[in-house]
Amino acid sequence: MSKHVAVLMGGTSSEREVSLNSGTACADALEGEGYRVTRVDVGADVAAVLSELRPDAAFNALHGPAGEDGTIQGLLEILRIPYTHSGVLASALAMHKERAKVVMRAAGVSVPEGRVVNRHDAAKSHPIAPPYVVKPVSEGSSMGVIIVRDGRSHPPQILTSEEWVFGEDVLVETYVAGRELTCAVMGDRALGVIEIKAASGGWYDYDAKYAPGGSIHVLPAELKPNVYQRVQELSLTAHQALGCRGVSRADLRYDDTPGGTGALVVLEVNTQPGMTQTSLVPDMAAHAGYRFGEFVRWMVEDASLGR
Repeated sequence: MSKHVAVLMGGTSSEREVSLNSGTACADALEGEGYRVTRVDVGADVAAVLSELRPDAAFNALHGPAGEDGTIQGLLEILRIPYTHSGVLASALAMHKERAKVVMRAAGVSVPEGRVVNRHDAAKSHPIAPPYVVKPVSEGSSMGVIIVRDGRSHPPQILTSEEWVFGEDVLVETYVAGRELTCAVMGDRALGVIEIKAASGGWYDYDAKYAPGGSIHVLPAELKPNVYQRVQELSLTAHQALGCRGVSRADLRYDDTPGGTGALVVLEVNTQPGMTQTSLVPDMAAHAGYRFGEFVRWMVEDASLGR
């Protein structure tokens, strides 16, 4: 009898649509690998739904709060349903960008300088000298990220707007110029390194991430061998320091601009990286020799409790 997998997707976060796309792609692939699959659009009744389904494993394709912050992981632990990706503590820790930086820095991983401030204070005066980046403390997919360029006289006023839905505190970090890099970790192995370029020539925002043709993935990234290897080492060290399991993806910046600092820093670790057709991690897995179906099969077979 084939293993029954519940693919958890959708949910109520601002990344709902991305999650539905990720979940559908993974569910289709798992059916192609011979699993019995139930697609679960996660709502307030998810505990009752899963209690009735009693799947052999849960494939977590949720993104953002509730799916990526340890909440759904804790529920799955209570229900004793093995699940993919990181466990309760690693998920909660990685989702809180500032606390994740504290742990990564202690493990020897370079991270940008910055601090957490109240959003209203950040709108009154520059918390640090421009250029800098303002980002929600616990969001993904570049949601709510603002780049304050050098020479800008006023801080971003949207922080005090009713449109701001990303919490009262924001993380303000020194802007690191240069290249956008990313590297996935699969188990205890760092995969290839991608350089990400927004097709528009701008920065890698939400639209560049998820719109077809929105970004260009250079794989393998055109880096000096020692820099390429260092990206892999930092990604694996960050994954292990945060206690991640299964698959994660580290996002980095590398300042190789003329007269630049040469800094190579980890911005964050994503414990629930996107799995859509335009996502980065499936590209890296394919480069490592895994068909998409084989890749999601590996994640299901890696599922466990007490992660």
